[in-house]
Amino acid sequence: MSDDFFQPVSGMDLPRFAGIPTFMRLPHVPLDHARLSDVDIGLVGVPWDSGTTNRPGPRHGPRQLRDASTMIRAEHGVSGIRPFELANCADLGDVGPNPADIADSMRRITGFYEEVLAAGIRPLTAGGDHLSTLPILRAVAATGPVGLILFDSHTDLYRSYFGGTMYTHGTPFRRACEEGLLDPSRVIMIGIRGTQYDSEDRDFARAEGIRIVPIEEFHARGARDVMAEAREVAGTGATYVSYDIDFVDPAFAPGTGTPEVGGPNSFEALDVVRGLAGVNIVGADLVEVSPPFDPSGGTAYLGVSIMFELLCQMASGQRGEAA
Repeated sequence: MSDDFFQPVSGMDLPRFAGIPTFMRLPHVPLDHARLSDVDIGLVGVPWDSGTTNRPGPRHGPRQLRDASTMIRAEHGVSGIRPFELANCADLGDVGPNPADIADSMRRITGFYEEVLAAGIRPLTAGGDHLSTLPILRAVAATGPVGLILFDSHTDLYRSYFGGTMYTHGTPFRRACEEGLLDPSRVIMIGIRGTQYDSEDRDFARAEGIRIVPIEEFHARGARDVMAEAREVAGTGATYVSYDIDFVDPAFAPGTGTPEVGGPNSFEALDVVRGLAGVNIVGADLVEVSPPFDPSGGTAYLGVSIMFELLCQMASGQRGEAA
């Protein structure tokens, strides 16, 4: 049973529109807090989008996601999981990036997560663009490569952009493979679609043994069958889960920088996370929510709903239970 200190504020005690918005109304426990060592799962914001190559804005994502997350309640409506009772969860605050320097920002992000992991905390992150995942993986995979389950419309496996720019939101998993952070045989990328510059990314995936599930296959087989394969690919080893909101069709999640039509609906967006039950999740993120393109706030609310699904899987794993 979770410590009472780590219980979120209930909407029955304080209206959801009142109070200081933290992720899911959890206590704010910064890295110098006396209770840091008691945290099991830490929610972190990475307000940084210097890897963006088209429509900007994900640097504002964590703030909007926090605000939307005040609508999250204590119990999963289908599984009955109560994650805040299974694990001590807290909002660890934001990583402070350097918006003028990509390399310095990545060092700052990695350093922050090294402290999180040293405290025995598993991170659940709100981005930020998808380049944010690379410096997180540098901390998570410091002791050895991990598996990856990616929900995305893009592989993010390109070598470079504009003739030699190696660090963009289209390159993080290419760098992660090159740096030995990922075990390619335990990587699966689900929902890939859209027009292409060329086939370089898919050629790299094929050569490395990375499994790509195009959106056509996803729709033909259904979420449950695809997720059974994802669990098989991940196996029992340490696995990172990365969820780009553009995995979802833009009819349901328009607030993102690189939307691609033909994707899953909002129910399928949640259902695939439920299919992670039993995966050894050592960290997860939800990235690429761009508030300037989300005037209704619907993308952000879907994003935090996905984060709650991820949290339920991580908290269940904390106690050796399955969703």
